[in-house]
Amino acid sequence: MNARREEPAGTSIDLRLPYGERGLPDEIPQRSLLGAVAGEPMPVLADPANAVADALRYPTGTAPLVELARGRKSACLVVSDNTRPVPNGLLLEAILESISADVRRCTVPIASGMHDPMEPNTVPNLMGRSLPSFCRVECHNAEDEGQLVELGETSSGIPITLNRHYVESDLKILTGLVEPHFMAGYSGGRKSVCPGIAGRRAIELLHSPALMESPQANWCVLEGNPVHDAAMEMAKAAGVDFTMNVAIDSAQRVSRVFAGDLEDAWQEGVRYVSQSSVIKIESQADIVVTTDGGYPQDRNYSQAIKKLSAASRAVRFDGAIVLASECRDGLGKSTFRKCLKHLLEMRDPVAYIDSIARASNIPPDQWEVEKLAQVLRRTRTLYLYSEGITPDDARLSFAEPVLSAEEGVGRALSLLGDDARILLMPQGPYTVPVIRAAG
Repeated sequence: MNARREEPAGTSIDLRLPYGERGLPDEIPQRSLLGAVAGEPMPVLADPANAVADALRYPTGTAPLVELARGRKSACLVVSDNTRPVPNGLLLEAILESISADVRRCTVPIASGMHDPMEPNTVPNLMGRSLPSFCRVECHNAEDEGQLVELGETSSGIPITLNRHYVESDLKILTGLVEPHFMAGYSGGRKSVCPGIAGRRAIELLHSPALMESPQANWCVLEGNPVHDAAMEMAKAAGVDFTMNVAIDSAQRVSRVFAGDLEDAWQEGVRYVSQSSVIKIESQADIVVTTDGGYPQDRNYSQAIKKLSAASRAVRFDGAIVLASECRDGLGKSTFRKCLKHLLEMRDPVAYIDSIARASNIPPDQWEVEKLAQVLRRTRTLYLYSEGITPDDARLSFAEPVLSAEEGVGRALSLLGDDARILLMPQGPYTVPVIRAAG
């Protein structure tokens, strides 16, 4: 991948990077290009609806959903919020048809964790279809104790406080997306329970420095990952009857469906996704150019931290990262902004992490800022092309604003030298670089 060709000075490669809903043209000097972190294209299902129906009939590790639904009068069907490109309409139609003969009441919580609650007028688009009359949609509120039930603690002392409708339902179903995740290894499965429908304190402790500073709390790592272990423990405590997760390609088309047991079916998804998402590279680059994979992943800067985290794995110490992220919703929540201000005041990412680790109360949304601090420990030079980050907020992004991705590359080359090596990571959250072991 990192073979280099000598090119005439000034020769460049035209690209189109994922950005918002329209994409972004870009040019990279070919003489400086080290390579690209890009997996083989995922196959795309010709008939996703048929694949979902087959997965319901022949699930992994459990009986078909129609059999599990027999005798169950109430159900809870958890869906992801609008920061995840899950094809909810496709999944919901088939799942609800499978359970409709028995279930008389179905609650559909939107697993928003500590994200901002969705506006009511955006919920129908998220569902992707009209729901039958026996279904009621609600946006989970992690701070509303009336919505929550406590089921004890995990072995690491995290309170298992979860959505009441889910805990009290006869039939419990999770849906989601399997993709690499910057602290839990992979998304999907158990993460629909925590952080998806958990209480605030449980979410904060799941994302606390006590867990997140572990080297195992990382991209594509499950063994010994304390974040993954705690989330799985909470899901098992609450009970999960059936899961349905999808893998999607970089154009957000369904590649495969995984349904059935909480662990067995999800692990199938992890193995499948890892084949195209974990990319071996020979060495780190001087400059990494990356994106968030387009909308909805790049809707705010809070989500963009994930890709900065992945890019930092591929850039040398004190190299530069150029990020293109639309951030149509700006930085993100006010609590995230407050944590960014704290990091700015501390002036030192190591000092920030130390202060958070000593705090008895963990500020809401600090985990993204902790991940940003981890990036800044290695890479002090960030360039950001974003139409959604205002000049006043640019300081809080810890990135130098640029008018285009090309300008960011040009400024990085001016800083590091014309012979600096550039690595592209155009597929956003769908690829994670790993340095190839010597020998």
